[in-house]
Amino acid sequence: MAEGGSEDFASRNTLVKYNNPVLVVTHAEKRPATAGGLLGSSPTELSPRSKTSPGAVPSAVAESRKEAEEILNSVLPPRCWEEDGQMWMQTVSSTPATRQDVINLQEMLDTRLQQTQARETGICPVRRELYMQCFDELIRQVTINCTERGLLLLRVRDEIAMSMEAYETLYCSSVAFGMRKALQAQEGKESLQSLVTVLQAEKKVLENTISDMKIKADQVERRNAELRASEEKKHAEEIAFLKKTSAQLKAQLEGIIAPKK
Repeated sequence: MAEGGSEDFASRNTLVKYNNPVLVVTHAEKRPATAGGLLGSSPTELSPRSKTSPGAVPSAVAESRKEAEEILNSVLPPRCWEEDGQMWMQTVSSTPATRQDVINLQEMLDTRLQQTQARETGICPVRRELYMQCFDELIRQVTINCTERGLLLLRVRDEIAMSMEAYETLYCSSVAFGMRKALQAQEGKESLQSLVTVLQAEKKVLENTISDMKIKADQVERRNAELRASEEKKHAEEIAFLKKTSAQLKAQLEGIIAPKK
């Protein structure tokens, strides 16, 4: 595959500016055979970025640029991917950014936000990823001009990422806790509904018992009233009989006593 195609494949999904990809590994079966077998003797092949003349002494600018590239590679590690049996590697660009590059970055960010239909508010992983890429590109631009400032921004980025991971963990834990509580509440609701059904049945039985007892109480009260009335009538009759007997005996006694006088 052509190098330009690999560049499009690797850099189309990021806002960070990368160098052209280089071929790192080519499998032996993919390589063309050559006389002497020189190309097939080693499993790795590095594509040089630049060639220097023999015996050239690196200048201070080259050393500084090399150091900046090493720091950039530690801040933003190179990306590697495999395509058609070949391993490609792409490092971040060490070219200083201009004002126009920053303007282009802003326009690219706005374009990507519109293309991906990222939400403007609320939690949106797509918007978050694009802004993180934009932040990485700003770190790259700043690191080239001032290494210390770039490393400090890297600390800020890592702290933000760690805080976001903590919030995500907390959110997942709270969601799981809420689900457990909802399930427990549902189970408790079902058990309470069963208890309510049992208590309603017991209430109905007790109400029937109370109704039966009221009927029996009314019957007993009527029976007692009838017995009381019967006893009172009998008692009244006995009193009347005794009064009558007493009057007769009194009359007899007076009749016996009167002739003697």
